[in-house]
Amino acid sequence: MLSRLKRFWYILPILIGLVLIGAFAIWGNAPSGEPITINGITVPPLSTLDPKVVAQGEPLYAQHCASCHGANLEGVPNWKIIQPDGKLLPPPHDSSGHTWHHPDELLLSVIAEEGDPSISDMPGFRDILTDEEMIAVLTFIKSSWGQEEREFQWWITARDQ
Repeated sequence: MLSRLKRFWYILPILIGLVLIGAFAIWGNAPSGEPITINGITVPPLSTLDPKVVAQGEPLYAQHCASCHGANLEGVPNWKIIQPDGKLLPPPHDSSGHTWHHPDELLLSVIAEEGDPSISDMPGFRDILTDEEMIAVLTFIKSSWGQEEREFQWWITARDQ
């Protein structure tokens, strides 16, 4: 019984944080310029995406990513099904995919280095794109996400810093 009570008190701040994030999604962003502290983690307010960086990332995405991930970031049908070679097909990068489940650091690392070779054929772009260009591509991808996905991805990025 005591272990259930301990688990409850451990999980309660996390649940409160999720409720607050959901409330922000329903009623708008966090107060402008005000950091949020949830479960002992202080997170800056959700930043807006710089339209110039989005515009820079769009043609880079079209040139380097769209042939696999789709011109509209839609990915390949059945992308969740493991193929006979044990690999997955290119996922969507819009809100229907899972890209927004990961922090910026991981996403930029995958763009730079490559996807996990045991499950993906994604090449790395470190020798093709500059760091600024990879950030622009990611910013363009983020521009396709809904508010809830942006806020979730913002939270886990800030949490992992």
